[in-house]
Amino acid sequence: MRKKVVLACVQCGNRNYTTMKNVQQNEVRLEMKKFCKVCNAHMNHRETK
Repeated sequence: MRKKVVLACVQCGNRNYTTMKNVQQNEVRLEMKKFCKVCNAHMNHRETK
């Protein structure tokens, strides 16, 4: 089953992106490198609770 998750910037904490994740296969938090508009740079974005 896929679940909708929100990604937040690690540096500023701004919640910029949403994505889908397979909960049965991935139990750890998702982390991706995405562009943050607030920081104006490519930063790591981590899944929030």
